[in-house]
Amino acid sequence: MHKIEHAVVIAGGGPTGLMLAGELALAGVDVAIVELRASQKLDGSRSRGLHSRTIEVLDQRGIADRFLAVGQAMQVQRFAGIPLDISDFPTRHNYGLALSQSHFERILATWVSELGVPIAREREVTGLAQGDTGVDIALSDGQSLGADYLVGCDGGRSVIRKAAGIEFPGWDPSTSWLIAEVEMDEEPEFGLRGGGGIGRADGGLVGIALIEQHLEHTSEPTLQDVSEALIALDGTDYGVNSPRWISRFTDMTRQAASYRNGRVLLAGDAAHVHPPQGGQGLNTGVQDAVNLGWKLAQVVSGTSPERLLDTYHAERHPVGARVLHNSMTQGALRSTDERTKALRDTMTELLSMDEPRKRFAAMMSGLDIHYDLGEGHPLLGRRMPDLDLVTARGPVRVFTLLHDAKPVLLNLGEPGGVDITPWSDRVRLVGAEYVGPWELPVLGAVTAPSVVLIRPDGYVAWVGDGTHGGLVDSLTTWFGSP
Repeated sequence: MHKIEHAVVIAGGGPTGLMLAGELALAGVDVAIVELRASQKLDGSRSRGLHSRTIEVLDQRGIADRFLAVGQAMQVQRFAGIPLDISDFPTRHNYGLALSQSHFERILATWVSELGVPIAREREVTGLAQGDTGVDIALSDGQSLGADYLVGCDGGRSVIRKAAGIEFPGWDPSTSWLIAEVEMDEEPEFGLRGGGGIGRADGGLVGIALIEQHLEHTSEPTLQDVSEALIALDGTDYGVNSPRWISRFTDMTRQAASYRNGRVLLAGDAAHVHPPQGGQGLNTGVQDAVNLGWKLAQVVSGTSPERLLDTYHAERHPVGARVLHNSMTQGALRSTDERTKALRDTMTELLSMDEPRKRFAAMMSGLDIHYDLGEGHPLLGRRMPDLDLVTARGPVRVFTLLHDAKPVLLNLGEPGGVDITPWSDRVRLVGAEYVGPWELPVLGAVTAPSVVLIRPDGYVAWVGDGTHGGLVDSLTTWFGSP
């Protein structure tokens, strides 16, 4: 039997897998996706929006407008349901985007298709065997694939994580929610209650999200379960009928002990699961992909040593742990007893104050992510602002410079004052002028740097303050030996 070889195989064609495939394809890596679904169509409720940093990430690749044209820009940030306005944040995208995951995946899949990434549908990975030079991958249809690296983006029940022997510690579920979109003969009382709420959905349907009376379930949810949950809450089921879909989720919270075992890596829900409070799951997974993509591409191409992949876990595991922590906090604040209501009132008052609002909103929107790259300028390890630059070729935005997912050394000082000739095939040198404030979310104004080294994921790897000390080391660390 002929085994097809790829540089990277991605198990799972959801948001994380698609984003990672796009990143690798931009870098010229031979990548393929294995996906169980016959099409990108989704049944049931998933993510309903994008946070600011995710929109920025899409903008860095030149595809944000595709999503903005379909979704609705609005203030979507909430902490335990408490609104958090980011309209005064220093970002071009100081809002969130109301957009269902089904639309998000469809648009992202179109981009990935344009980049020529093949998707092997209606099959899944059933086993793997690692060797010194690659991974042998068994598929459900009896075929097999070979890859230099395998990335599990196959969800919370990840086959890849289990097959790689990666532990998944955390907390078992304490609560189960029933969610559905249905028709009703009578109009219900719309609003928040029952640990969730009842609201209007697309197409004249009614959307419900309610805590179930029982935690343990061995079968898929049914219309009868929806009826019983409504009767328990309101004394009537309002003549519920004709469900578009029914699903359930719990507050199980777990994180992979390691995001990598040899040539097998994890991203998205395969690496971390948590309750959906705050809408952070899809956004965290997409940003996992953007952190991993360029690093994996450089290792596959031989530009960087394999140890560069260690920085993926080092940077993203703390981010995931923080998401788990704040989602559990939000879950606790959603209880309906009087003591929790009092605590929630106090939190609402606290988050109406500017400083706490900004801190929590930056956390929820992903704008405050800070990778620990050592001491130095406040920009170091943080997202590069999307400045309006002036170059010899005319005006250009920083994010436009990142469309091809290549690193950029931005020289804002003396023209010709920086020489990166040994890396000129890997790092783009751009001389530019910028007149205006340098401002970061929460931190506020920071000192203008003279030179900035920007990684393909949009985070700052090195900052020059008049000298070039440490630049060679930084270039070598992130983009290989000269």
